[in-house]
Amino acid sequence: MAVLSRRVRRDDWKPVGVDALEANALKVVRSADNRSVIAGPGAGKTELLAQRAAYLLQTGTAPLPRRILAISFKRDAATNLAVRVRQRCHRNHAGRFDSMTFDAFAKGLIDRLGQALPDRWRPKPDYEIMFPNDRDYRDFLHLRLGAPPKTVGNHADIQAIGVKAFERTHLVGSRLPPDGWANPTPGQWAADRYWQTSLHEGKKSVLSFPMIGRLAELLLRVNPMARDALRLTYSHLFMDEFQDTTQIQYDLVHTIFLGTDTVITAVGDNKQQIMRWAMAMDDPFAAFDAAFGVNRTPLYNNYRSSPELVRIQHVLAQALDARAVEPVSKTMGTIAGESCAIWDFSTPEIEAQRLAAFVDAQMKTHKLRPRDFVLLVRQKAADYAAVLAPAFAASGIPLRNEARTVGAVMLQELQAEEVSELLVSVLRLAMTKRAGRFWTDCQEALAALRGVASDDEVAQGKLASELDAYAVKLNIDRPAPPKSKVESRSLVDNIIDFIGRDRLIAVHPAYGQGGWLEKVIDAATIHLLASSADDVDWRSALDAYEGIHAIPLMTIHKSKGLEYHSVIFVGLDDGAWWSFSDDQIEATAGFFVAFTRAKQRVIFTYCKSRGERTKIATLYSLLNKAGIQSMQVA
Repeated sequence: MAVLSRRVRRDDWKPVGVDALEANALKVVRSADNRSVIAGPGAGKTELLAQRAAYLLQTGTAPLPRRILAISFKRDAATNLAVRVRQRCHRNHAGRFDSMTFDAFAKGLIDRLGQALPDRWRPKPDYEIMFPNDRDYRDFLHLRLGAPPKTVGNHADIQAIGVKAFERTHLVGSRLPPDGWANPTPGQWAADRYWQTSLHEGKKSVLSFPMIGRLAELLLRVNPMARDALRLTYSHLFMDEFQDTTQIQYDLVHTIFLGTDTVITAVGDNKQQIMRWAMAMDDPFAAFDAAFGVNRTPLYNNYRSSPELVRIQHVLAQALDARAVEPVSKTMGTIAGESCAIWDFSTPEIEAQRLAAFVDAQMKTHKLRPRDFVLLVRQKAADYAAVLAPAFAASGIPLRNEARTVGAVMLQELQAEEVSELLVSVLRLAMTKRAGRFWTDCQEALAALRGVASDDEVAQGKLASELDAYAVKLNIDRPAPPKSKVESRSLVDNIIDFIGRDRLIAVHPAYGQGGWLEKVIDAATIHLLASSADDVDWRSALDAYEGIHAIPLMTIHKSKGLEYHSVIFVGLDDGAWWSFSDDQIEATAGFFVAFTRAKQRVIFTYCKSRGERTKIATLYSLLNKAGIQSMQVA
C-alpha cells in the first residue's frame, strides 16, 4: 500500500488504500466545518476517520506544527484508529496524530498539570486509581458519612440519596465549582465530603476516572493558558463512538474547544448506544449539534454485512429510531441456507454439541478459521464456557473465554495492553526465522517509546542494531517457552527492561499510577506460562497467547467494534436478559449491537431449562417481524 509523505494539492488528493468512499463520506473527509456523522454498523467509521486524517495531513490542511487529536470511549477503538492512520499515512504524517481514550486524555492533563488546580481540588502527585462500585458508595453514605450540618439537612436526607444517583448526579454530574458548593444541598454536601476524603485524607489521593475527568475540566476552566495551549496544539479533533460520550467527557470538550478554530468531527451511531449504565448521555449528538453549530451527515453504505442481514438489521434499527434509513449492503452473500435462525434446544449439553458440530462443518465448507466465529452471551460468560468448552474441545476447536480474568486483568483487555502487544512482537521477532513484519512492528514501537524521529537515520540505525542484537541473544538464551512462573516472569521482566519501564510509563501514563503496570506484567506472565503448556514450541505458545486457533466467547459489550463471519448468540432467554424491562431501549440496542457484528450469518439459541422467553417477547417479535422463526433442533 502506497502512502504519501509529500504534500498533495487538495483537489488532487484521493482516498488511500481503498477504491472509493461513498459520496457523503468523501464530503466529511474534505470538510472544513464541524460535523456529526451518523454511521450505522459496517459503515466504515474507523476508515472514514483514517481517510480524513490522511487528507488533513497530506494536504497540509492540518498545518505544521499543529496536530490532530482523536479521542474514543474504548481503548481498542483508539488503538485501531491509530493503526489505520499509520497504514494510510507516511510515518512523518502519522506522527502528528494522537489517538487515545477520553480517560487517558483527561488523566494525561492531570498528571502533567494537576498541581495547578485550586488547593481544594488538587490531588497528591502520586494518586491512585480506584474503581468504586455501588457497595462502596452505599458504605460511604450509610456507614461513614454521618449526619450533615443542620444548615444542610439531616440524617434522613442523606439516607434518601440513591446509591446510583450519588455518583451520576451529585459526585460527577456537573462541573466542579472552583471554591466549592455555596449553600450545598444534602447531595452536594455528601459529594463534597467524598471528594475531600478521596483527595486529602489519606497518604495518597484516590480517584476514579470520572472524577479525573471532572478535575481535568476544572483545571482547564480555571487555567486559560493551559486551555489555550491545547487549542493551539490541535487544529482538528475526532471523536469516535460518540454515542457513548458521557456528560463529563462532553463538558471537557466543550470547555476546551467551544468557540475556537479547531474543527471537530464526531462519529457514531445512536442505535448502538449501550453505555447509558456507564453514564453515557441520552443524546450527545443533539447537544453537540446545538452548541457547536454542526452539520449532521449520515452514511448509508454497509461494508460488513450481506444484503439479507442488512435487511433484518433495518427492522431492528427501526425499533430504536423510526426515522432510520435502510443501509445499502456492499457485501455479497456467500453462504447457502438461512442467514439468520433461532435454534431451540432441549438441554445446554445438546446445544453445545450441536453448535460445536456446526462450527466444525462450517469451517470445512467455507475454509474458515475459529476466529471467524464468535459466541456471544449477555453475561456470566464463565457459566456458558463450562458447558460449551468441552463440546468444542471434543470437535478439535479450543474455546477461549475472553471475559475471564488472568491475574487482575480481563483476558480481552490484556490482549490490547501495550505491554502485552510489545511482549508478543519481541518474542515473534526473536523466535521466527522470517520475521520481517515483526521486526518492523518492534522498530516502530521502540522508536515511538524512545522518541527517535523517523527521519533521524543515525538514531534509527543504532536502534535497529540494538534490536537485532537483543533478538539474537533472546533466541539463544530462551530456546523454548517457559515451564514455570519464575521462568516466565524472568523472561517478561527481561523484555520489559529492554523496552524500558520508564519509557513505557512516560508514553503510557496509566502505567504510572495505581500499580497497573505490575498487574499487566503479572497477567502477561501467567498467560504466557499457560500458553506454553504441553511442551509446545514458541510459535504454538505465541499462537495460544493470542488465541489465534480458538473460537472466542465474549459478552455483547465487549464485542462492540468487532466483526465476524458468523455470530452465535447463546441464551436468548429471560434469565440472561433479566433486566430487560428496566431499560428496554438500551437492551434492544445491545441486541442490535450483537446482531450487527455478523458478516454472513447470525444464530440465536434458546434452552427452556435456562429460562422462559416471555419478558423478552419484544426481541422475538422483532425477529418474527423480519421473518425469522424459532425451530426445534434437538
